[in-house]
Amino acid sequence: MKRAMFVTGGTVGTGLAIAERFAKEGYDVVITSRDSEKAEKAAKSVAEKYNVEAYGYGLDIRDEDRVKEIFSDIDSKGLFVETVCLNSADMGFGTDPTVGMPFFDVDVKEFQRVFETNLVWNFMIVRQAALRMKEHHKGAIVFISSNTAYRAIPNRSAYCASKGGINSMSKAFAIDLGPYGIRSNVVLPGTIKTERWVQMGNKQIVNGELTPIGDISDFEDIANAAWYLGSDESKNVTGTEIAVDGGMSVQLYPQVLNKLKREAQERNED
Repeated sequence: MKRAMFVTGGTVGTGLAIAERFAKEGYDVVITSRDSEKAEKAAKSVAEKYNVEAYGYGLDIRDEDRVKEIFSDIDSKGLFVETVCLNSADMGFGTDPTVGMPFFDVDVKEFQRVFETNLVWNFMIVRQAALRMKEHHKGAIVFISSNTAYRAIPNRSAYCASKGGINSMSKAFAIDLGPYGIRSNVVLPGTIKTERWVQMGNKQIVNGELTPIGDISDFEDIANAAWYLGSDESKNVTGTEIAVDGGMSVQLYPQVLNKLKREAQERNED
């Protein structure tokens, strides 16, 4: 069977960069999206660009039968999903991204939906992939989590908690699946230069001024970390996490605060 990688939310941004990173190394690619047309279009683009086989599937949450159907179809094509990358997520914005999910106002159903997507849905996908990996005594699971699992942000409790759950679930998978040759690891991105981030312009909350290294992540930065954890480059690495956030999560506070404080003091002295 030919080796392949499977990525959720692989039509744009980080997910597409991950698909292309593996395709560059000769992996066939399976891309899922809630929009089947977009998934198929992205797969065609990857296939043409890297001369590999690539397939796109529409996949929504709460549908384990659809997950099983997709993996059965992958089997029929003679492909073995050696690496599965869980990139897609419910961002936990609620009904208004500018407000988030205020603690006292959030609808419990909105809160539950975040966990259904980020935890339950991912579990469904991993189990189908692991059933195949078990037969080959080889496989890698890569979760795209978030540094907000450790450094919370306002009005995003469902998102932060679900990402913390992903980190713990990955460790549990490392223990449960390790005897079958299956590894499970996590990438912890910080702020990424998404289209939404770029459009925010001077309203950006986090940018390079706040990180020790002076920059935030490009899509390729996350893809490179996913490649490392999802390939034989990390064949003895499991149950761990790699932060790709310019050092944002290791600092007690951004150094720019010292500069702002000094400037404020100078203004007061004048």
